[in-house]
Parts: sequence; structure tokens; C-alpha cells
Amino acid sequence: MKKEAIVLLNMGGPNNLEEVEVFLTNMFNDKNIITVKSSLLRAFIAKMITFTRTEKSQDIYRQIGGKSPIVGHTKKLVEKLQSRVGDEVIVDFAMRYTPPFASEVIERLNKENLEKIYLIPLYPQFSTTTTKSSLEDFEEQYHLNGGDAVLVEIKHFFQNQNYNRAVLQRIGERISADECSDFDIIFSAHGLPVKIIERGDVYERHINKHVAILTNMLKEAGMNFHAVHLAYQSKVGPMEWLKPSLEDKLKEVKSKGVVIFPIAFTIDNSETDFELEMEYREVALELGFKDYRVCECPNDSDFFVDTLVELYEKMR
Repeated sequence: MKKEAIVLLNMGGPNNLEEVEVFLTNMFNDKNIITVKSSLLRAFIAKMITFTRTEKSQDIYRQIGGKSPIVGHTKKLVEKLQSRVGDEVIVDFAMRYTPPFASEVIERLNKENLEKIYLIPLYPQFSTTTTKSSLEDFEEQYHLNGGDAVLVEIKHFFQNQNYNRAVLQRIGERISADECSDFDIIFSAHGLPVKIIERGDVYERHINKHVAILTNMLKEAGMNFHAVHLAYQSKVGPMEWLKPSLEDKLKEVKSKGVVIFPIAFTIDNSETDFELEMEYREVALELGFKDYRVCECPNDSDFFVDTLVELYEKMR
């Protein structure tokens, strides 16, 4: 009897300090990240960036336990999802830039009698740099490895009600409704170079729509923040990136308390555990904030598992 599989896709993160170089090399060799046409030029750029950033990046991961938390959280999510869908459906995950790579996951899947594989990139909003990159990578590797199951994909889910309940739950874990009027909330999204948006990437539009949805849901839940903001983090290099930056936005906030939710991530990683939790906390303290709170990503929350089950059932 033929089975089905669900494969969760994400960018990954170093599983140890030695993998930091692997992570950076693979990320900056991605044609959806470094968009130059020449593969030789891309490889050269990737080598230069990796050379200059490896030591600093290793220090970042050293401060959060010597590895990215992304694989550990994802394994817990997979276990919960597997228990929900039953043994007739295989649940697995593949990372774009670090193990487990798509090729090794496909090798396992090809040993099963699969009719369909449902690909769910764990990015709420679509971007060529994330969703498209992960889907292309898996599909290319699948066909290279001789797979013959039908691949079914989803490209975004920021409008999913259960997912947004997971977001509100995480916000509610950091602040009570009674406190909200004394705080601003900032939805912090991973930034992108403006030139990628100008080429037609819908990421910024999806982010704006997602913030609007969550703003309404917060009001309906009686969580009336002093103000709601959107900002972008993780800028790299001299080119123009989406604005406002998180640092600039923090300078504008009038309240002395702020809650940060990482709207572009479903799973905690170095951008949440280090950049938001540590780096920007220092910025906030220097700016005079009395209270600075960072929300966890949905990770393996029950609402997020509900979301994935719903997405799978709709794709069937």
C-alpha cells in the first residue's frame, strides 16, 4: 500500500561550531540570495563573505550554546505532527544550508512506497530567498535522486487562523492584556535588500498584510498595545534594505516598555536567540527602556501543529 509523506523545509542552522562555515558557504552560494548570474562570481563572493564572517558568527553561536536551536525545535515539531497524522504518513524535515540536507532525507524517503510528498516550507510569508529557494532545492534533489512520487507544495500560510493563534499565544506568554496599554509591540521581520523586492518578491506585501491581520486579532483579544509597529532586522552589507530598521524603530518608540515578536520566523534561531534577545536588548537598555521582552517563535506549539495538520489536509 502506498504511503504519503510530509516534509517540513527550513533554512537550517549550524549543529556545531564547525558547521558555521558550511552554513555560510551554502547560504551565500544560493542563487536566490546572491543573485548575480555568474556562478563563478557567486562562488567568489560567497568565499569572501564566508572568510570574513565565520569567526564572528562562531562567536555568536558560542554565546547561545555552540549551535543553532533550530534543529532541536524542529525535531520536537516533527514528533508532535507525526503523532497527529498517524503512522501511515511519514513526517520528516530538510534544511537548506545545514544537515539534514534534502538529499539525505530523499534517500530515506525513496526506500518507502510513496505516492505523494507534501512540502511545507516553514516560512509564513513567501520570499524567493526562503520559500522558493527551499522548494527548488528539494525538487531538484528529488528528481536527481530518481524519485517518482508526486510533489505537492504550499507557498505561504500567514493568513491561517490557527497559525495566528499560535502567534497571539506566544505574545500572551510575555505580556498580560492588562499591561498592554503601557507597552508598544514591534513585529520584527528579517530584512531583505530593496532590489530583491523591486524584482517582484512579494515578501514585503505579505509582511504588511500579516501585521494588519495580527493587529486586528490583538484588538479582538483585548490586547490593546499603546502602538503597533513593523521593523526589519539582520541587515548585511552596504546596499539599501527594507526600512525601518529595528534599531531606528526602537528610537521612535515613546513607551518605556516594548514587546518584540519575530514575525518572519516560525522556529527560534540565532536571529531570535542572539540578535533579538541579546544584541537588541542592549540597544533597548541604552535607549532607556525599562522593560524589553522578546516572544518565542511558535516552535512546537499545539496551535502550530494544528496549522500544519490543516495545511496538509487542504493540500490532499
